[in-house]
Amino acid sequence: MNTLSVRRAGFALGGACGLLYFGCVFVMLTVPKEAVVRFFNSIMHGWDVEPIMRWDMPWWEAAIGVLEFSILGWLFGSLVAVLYNIGARPRG
Repeated sequence: MNTLSVRRAGFALGGACGLLYFGCVFVMLTVPKEAVVRFFNSIMHGWDVEPIMRWDMPWWEAAIGVLEFSILGWLFGSLVAVLYNIGARPRG
């Protein structure tokens, strides 16, 4: 049975998470506030996210968020690959 590369799976999910976070930042910078709130409320099944959204985030804080989210994605992707490989071991 095939196994997954822990490093590659980590980088794949970490990169995807970083791009997702960057996309979120891009939407918040380019779309009017009311449309952003409506968009994220629809994603969250009607949960009102306006009180928890920050509109005055400095660029360096957004960059740190991309980095942190990428690292968490890398860790989660690596964990998934390790668990998959444990489950893919031949029995006996």
